[in-house]
Amino acid sequence: MKTLLILLSLLGWFALAAQFYLQISAHLATLAESITRYFSYFTILSNLIVAICSTVLWLAPGSRAGQFFARTQTATAIAVYISIVALIYNGVLRSLWQPEGLQKLLDNLLHLVIPLLFVLYWGIFVPKASLQWKNVYAWLLYPLCYILYILTRGSFSGFYPYPFINVTEIGMTQTLINSVGVAALFMVVSFIFIGIGKGMSRKNN
Repeated sequence: MKTLLILLSLLGWFALAAQFYLQISAHLATLAESITRYFSYFTILSNLIVAICSTVLWLAPGSRAGQFFARTQTATAIAVYISIVALIYNGVLRSLWQPEGLQKLLDNLLHLVIPLLFVLYWGIFVPKASLQWKNVYAWLLYPLCYILYILTRGSFSGFYPYPFINVTEIGMTQTLINSVGVAALFMVVSFIFIGIGKGMSRKNN
């Protein structure tokens, strides 16, 4: 387990730091705006959670934070979030641009490699007996707060990180429809993880 956590930590912090450098060095906005935009991507926030979780479990598993991240519900929620990152990017967004060089490497790390590694960690090392179907509703708070933040800030700044929630381009009605669709995807993926977890738990018993 420790080897996998170290790998996740190192890859995660490298990808996040390098993506931050590319964001800032692109000079597409002021420094403050560039930093704000960087932390406006669900991909960045979710990979940041994975990096923090992996690092804490590696370096301080007995700490209060380590106990929190080791909880079944916490680890499963993170697995759901990072899986959504992979599903939406690879299913919807990957075809919209063709990154090259370092950006291509970072895209694959953030949207494919790290999600797969964390789901692997979840599948092998996270106990699953305590998972309950009602956990889904608490897990929806993070994406709900995220979309409310993005829509609120976008109404002032005009910046929307993803085309399917770009009110300026597609209008509020379509944005809300898309948001409901994404929420449904969160619920479906959450139920899948819980179902798999319950099945694995029964099999091990």
